[in-house]
Amino acid sequence: MKTPLRAIIGFIGPSIILLLIFMLIPIVVSLVISFTDFDVYAIYDWGRASFIGFENYVNLMQDPLFWRALLNTLYALVVAMPLTVVLALSFAALINREATYFKNFFKVSFYLPSITNTVAIAIVWAWMLNPDYGLINWFLGLFGIQGPNWLGDPIWAMPSVIMLVVWKAVGYNIILFTAGLQNIPDYLYEAAELDGASRFQQFLHVTIPSLRPTIFFVTVMTVIGYLQLFEEPYMLTAGGPLNSTLSIVLYLYRQGFRFFKLGYASSIAFMLFLMIFALTYMQMSARRSEV
Repeated sequence: MKTPLRAIIGFIGPSIILLLIFMLIPIVVSLVISFTDFDVYAIYDWGRASFIGFENYVNLMQDPLFWRALLNTLYALVVAMPLTVVLALSFAALINREATYFKNFFKVSFYLPSITNTVAIAIVWAWMLNPDYGLINWFLGLFGIQGPNWLGDPIWAMPSVIMLVVWKAVGYNIILFTAGLQNIPDYLYEAAELDGASRFQQFLHVTIPSLRPTIFFVTVMTVIGYLQLFEEPYMLTAGGPLNSTLSIVLYLYRQGFRFFKLGYASSIAFMLFLMIFALTYMQMSARRSEV
């Protein structure tokens, strides 16, 4: 029995309308605004906005702060993404072992940071990283090590932010890897063991190949997430010191909601979109070539 077209429209119609109102239409409007000098005055009178073509994009390419934000974001991505994937996979493998007790406790403990409010987490981390009375420097002092000014030193500020984002992201990915590990048939390990493979060889030649779809998904989502880095540097350092933790999204926020250069901010948003699209396409192409 065929479903009537009217019933199909009735089910998916509200979702499509909401998608248009809250996603597609704002994206198109933002793209149009990126070709104008839309500012705070144009918010009340759109007639004050003038079409300036690609001027925002040309200025963006000549903006040293944009390039600094881009390098900071790529630095966080290159360091944090492998750490997140490796740590999440390692902890998931440990939790999935038959000899591991209190598995649910560990799953919940690792997962909690990913659902905890970032503001609350940032306050706690700012206290832990305080150079004078922070918990981390106190611990290092027990071994006679003078801890740095984690959030006040341009060298250590971004690693401090990376520590937070990795700690926050690992738990969610552990759940994904654990689900993937539980779907690997036991007979694959039994056959590898009969062939004389060690535990490490089983992990390398059975676990990793079987987890390729999960690893691909985690990697893609992690890359997209870290390219949109915002909350952690905003709460911990506000982009400082000396713009050492300024990310692309944080720079977009400054231009759009502090200086109200909404046209310029929209051009930053679409440059970020192109970057995310390009990296995701490269990852998907590499995945198809392996298959």
